[in-house]
Amino acid sequence: QVQLVESGGGLVQPGGSLRLSCATSGITFDMFTMGWYRQAPGKQRELVASISSGGSTNYARSVKGRFTISNDNAKNTVYLQMNSLKPEDTAVYYCNAYRRGTYWGKGTLVTVSS
Repeated sequence: QVQLVESGGGLVQPGGSLRLSCATSGITFDMFTMGWYRQAPGKQRELVASISSGGSTNYARSVKGRFTISNDNAKNTVYLQMNSLKPEDTAVYYCNAYRRGTYWGKGTLVTVSS
């Protein structure tokens, strides 16, 4: 059974930082492309960042230079370090694992507000 479990969300002030984690099980982690998506109220889900099995990363233009995606193959975990957070980063953040099929976590809420 595949499981992706996100953690690390919460309330943070503008300019602050958060680190999201996604612990996985049931997949051969180092063979998957891992991604973080987000969905703000009333908006479509969008890709925030991804990291391929070879370590190549890709970022949405809106987060480039502020967010960093990384993974730990030994822990089967992918991270999203988020710095210089803005109110427009407020959303539910979802972990995604993709190879031939795709798997999703249930999401973690990030709220950026003073």
